[in-house]
Amino acid sequence: MTSDHANGGSDREATPRPARQYVQFVFYKVDAAWRALSAEARATARRDVIAAVEGMEGEMQIRAYSLVGIRGDADFMFWHISDDIAPFQKAATRLFSTGLGAYLSTPYSYLAMTRKSVYVDKGEASAAARRLRVTPGNARYLFVYPFVKTRPWYNLSQEQRQSMMDAHIRIGRKYPSVKLNTTYSFGLDDQEFVVSFETDEPGDFLDLVMELRETESSLYTLRDTPTFTCVATTVGGMLDALGAADASAAAPNLRHEWTRVCAFADLPSRSSQRAYVHGEQVVVFNVEGTLYALEARCPHASAPLAQEGQIDGNVLTCTRHGSQFDLAHGCAVIRGP
Repeated sequence: MTSDHANGGSDREATPRPARQYVQFVFYKVDAAWRALSAEARATARRDVIAAVEGMEGEMQIRAYSLVGIRGDADFMFWHISDDIAPFQKAATRLFSTGLGAYLSTPYSYLAMTRKSVYVDKGEASAAARRLRVTPGNARYLFVYPFVKTRPWYNLSQEQRQSMMDAHIRIGRKYPSVKLNTTYSFGLDDQEFVVSFETDEPGDFLDLVMELRETESSLYTLRDTPTFTCVATTVGGMLDALGAADASAAAPNLRHEWTRVCAFADLPSRSSQRAYVHGEQVVVFNVEGTLYALEARCPHASAPLAQEGQIDGNVLTCTRHGSQFDLAHGCAVIRGP
């Protein structure tokens, strides 16, 4: 192939392509020997891992999830989103260079890209453009699995496939609590797609999947496993679930510079704003002109405090189960779980 062919013809003016993103779901398993280390060693490794994630924040989006107690072959997962592949390798190198790295294996890793869907959702005229950029929400759960269609699927006409996907779209609209992210792996990885579903209601996702099994298009599914149930958390929370260290051994991860998350004018009194700062999901509250920043999720059951937090004076109450926290210090008030 000549360079002219490869470039689309040297006599043609290059047409800018719309910005697309690379997406990676990388799962890690921690060796049991990790938990036999001293509390001091685990606390040091905890700080190093958080610093490694913070060091990548300017190059890609990173979301942390725990699978401890849910799957036996993976303990945590990072959802990476970037305009380039290089940060994925850099992030892995930094992670493996920490004190935790010697105890990690990578049983699963899925690479994909965004692109416009070939199927038209008549109810969302601008959906195709939005699919070029992934915007993670703040749902408590993320369900992830690789997906492969049978070859006969691609022998069907576009009209036949669109008709079957119309049924998918109709069913999906019945479950507004479930947000779908479809990414494409053709030629990049073993699977054809990686699909991820964000929701606060696992039962809704289960019902959605069961209903989709009854559609005609499911006859053309070759593989859609393994399936991962991932619980959203902070990087620190993810490490604590591994047994990073007990509270007395873990020194605070203090930072002394400011990070801009929003304009004060965009945060009226009695309102809140979520942000992703230094590898952590944070919620900022404006209480009568005073600002407070806390972890965005309740440590009891990971409820999103921006939506489920209620402020009374200087106390934040998680309405899901009643846990309460002092806004000024972040410490738990002895009330509720």
